[in-house]
Amino acid sequence: QVQLVESGGGLVQAGGSLRLSCAASGSIFVINAMGWYRQAPGKQRELVATLTSGGTTNYADSVKGRFTISRDNAKNTVCPQMNSLKPEDTAIYYCNANVNVDLGFRTYNRDYWGPGTQVTVSS
Repeated sequence: QVQLVESGGGLVQAGGSLRLSCAASGSIFVINAMGWYRQAPGKQRELVATLTSGGTTNYADSVKGRFTISRDNAKNTVCPQMNSLKPEDTAIYYCNANVNVDLGFRTYNRDYWGPGTQVTVSS
């Protein structure tokens, strides 16, 4: 199967920056897209940013101009650089990968999620 390992969360003051990282490993034939979602207390999980293998990005309106997502296809990692952080960015951030899993004789497509990393922005 496939595992996602996240790192880079923490506590930062408003206006500060954080860089998250997510590395995928396992029976990967190809990763079609990787990205990050977040869930604040009492709210639904929402898109932060995604990046396809072809380089297409998609950002939530709330983070456009502040967050930049990049990906290393050779290392199967995706890293959002988060600048000008605001208290409303406080949430658990989850890495997501859409993967064609390699079973040797065939592949199948599935979404995987990391365990989440806490980002807290103090005012």
